[in-house]
Amino acid sequence: MTTVAAPLPTRRKDLLARLAEPHCFDLAVIGGGATGLGVALDAAARGFSVVLVESHDFAKGTSSRATKLVHGGVRYLAQGNIALVREALHERTTLLHNAPHLAQPLPFVMPSYHWWETPFYGAGLLMYDVLAGKAGLGATQFLGRERTLQCLPTVRTEGLKGGVKYWDGQFDDARLALALARTAASHGALLVNYCPARELIHEGGRVAGLVCEDVESGRRFRVRARSVVNATGVWVDDLRQMDGEAIGRPVKPIVAPSQGVHIVVDREFLPADHALMVPKTADGRVLFAVPWLGKLILGTTDSPRQDVVREPEPFREEVDFILQESARFLTRAPRAADIRSIWVGLRPLVKPQDDDGDNTKSLSREHTVLSSRSGLVTVTGGKWTTYRAMAEDVLQKCFTLELLPSRPAGITNNLPLVGAPAQPVTHRISELQGLHSYGSEARFVADLPGNSECLSEGLTEAMVRFAARYEYASTVEDMLARRSRLLFLDARKAIALAPRIAALLQDELGADPQLEAFLTLAQQYLHIPGEQALDFPE
Repeated sequence: MTTVAAPLPTRRKDLLARLAEPHCFDLAVIGGGATGLGVALDAAARGFSVVLVESHDFAKGTSSRATKLVHGGVRYLAQGNIALVREALHERTTLLHNAPHLAQPLPFVMPSYHWWETPFYGAGLLMYDVLAGKAGLGATQFLGRERTLQCLPTVRTEGLKGGVKYWDGQFDDARLALALARTAASHGALLVNYCPARELIHEGGRVAGLVCEDVESGRRFRVRARSVVNATGVWVDDLRQMDGEAIGRPVKPIVAPSQGVHIVVDREFLPADHALMVPKTADGRVLFAVPWLGKLILGTTDSPRQDVVREPEPFREEVDFILQESARFLTRAPRAADIRSIWVGLRPLVKPQDDDGDNTKSLSREHTVLSSRSGLVTVTGGKWTTYRAMAEDVLQKCFTLELLPSRPAGITNNLPLVGAPAQPVTHRISELQGLHSYGSEARFVADLPGNSECLSEGLTEAMVRFAARYEYASTVEDMLARRSRLLFLDARKAIALAPRIAALLQDELGADPQLEAFLTLAQQYLHIPGEQALDFPE
C-alpha cells in the first residue's frame, strides 16, 4: 500500500518568518501563475533553494481563466507550426500522467455542414494523431450524421452531414496551479502569496534580489538571490521597466495583451460528455463548447486590449459573438439570461520588436525567455499545456548565463503532483467535483471537522478548512474562485454562499476574509456591458 504524505501546513506567519530569515536563495521567482510555479517546482526538484512571491493569490490572473484545455493546438497545426504542436502534444501527455485527478482526456467532435469539411478537417486531425504518436489519447474518427448526433445531442441538425471526432485533454487550471505550488513546497521551496515585489535589488549593476511587501501588515522583506526570474505574465514589462531604470537602460515592451472571454451556462444546452469544436466561425476564429465541472463553457474570443487590469471586463461585442455563434450550432441557443458566469483572461502574446500593430492573430503563442544586462531573466508567452517545458527553458537560460550551476533537466517529466493517486482515476472532470479533486489527499479532507456539512454541491465545510490550513487560502475569493470553482461556475450561488465561507475562514485564520470585496467582485462575473444589472440574492 502506497503511503501518502500528510499535507504541509501553510500558516502565513510561518511563511513570513522564513521569508525574514537572512538567506541568499539560489533562485527568486516573481509571479505565481502557471509559468512561475512551474519554474519554482523545477528548480526545487533539482535541489536549488527557491523563493516565489506573488502579488495576489496563486493563479489569480490568466492561469485561472483558461479554456480548461490541455491541448497540442489544432489551430497551430493549421498554421503549419509543427514544432509547437509536437512539443505541446508531448507536454499534454506528461501533464495528464502527473496529475490524473486534475487533468484527463476529453473527446471533441467537429460537426460538418458542408461535404468537404469532414475530409478536409479530418485529414488535419489525422496528422495530429501522427504527431502525437504513442502519446496519442485516442484515434481520430470520421462520423456519420447519426453518430455525430449521438455524441452531440443538441447540435443543429439542419444541413448536418457528419463530423470528426478527436481527442485532447481538459483540466482544472486553478487547482493544478495550486498543486504545482504545494509540490514545490514539498521540495523545500518557499512560496508566499499576497506579497508583491516592490523593488529589485541591484549590486554593481546586477540584479541581486528583491524587496517584497506583505499586503496584510505592510511589512517589507529584503530577499537576496543569485538569480531572479520575472514570470509575471502580461505584467512582465512593468518589472522589466523597473529593472531597466535601475541600470539606466530603458526597455521596449514585448507583450501585447489579448483578451479571451468565456461564458458558462447549464449543461442542458449540450448534455454530452463530448466537447463541441467549431474550427472556423463567421469571422475565422475557433469556438469551443466544453463540458466542465457540471456546466458548459462557451468561448473563447481573441481581442487586443491596451490596458492591463487584474479583473478585465468583457467587451459587449465579445459576449454577443459567443452567443450568436453558439446559436449557429446548437438547437437551443443560450441567451444572456441563461449565463451563470462570465470570466475574462488576458493572454501575454509576444510581439515582434518592430511591430506596433494590434492584430493578435499575427502574434506569437510561443513562449519567450530573455535576459537583461542586469541578469534579470524574463519569461512570457506560451500556454498552460507547455508550462513544464517553459520552466526547463528558464533554468537553461540561468545555466547559460552562469547564474546557477548546471544540473540535469527532465526531473519533472515523471514527477507526480500533490494528490496524484496511485490507482486509476474513474471520475470525470466534465462532471461536478467533490473529494475527487483532492486525489490521494481526499482522506485528509474527510478527517477534518465539517466533512458531512454540505455548503453547496461538491463543497463541504471540511474543504474550506483544508484550504485555510494547507492550500494558502485566506480570503473568500481564494476559496470560491480558485480552491472551489463556484464563482466561475455559478456566480449567483457563490454570492449566496459567501457569508458562510467568510465565517469559516474567520474561524480558521482569525483574519479579515474580505467578504465585501468578494461580493463586489462576484457581480462583475454576471455583468454584461450595456445590460441592466441583474438581481442578486440577499
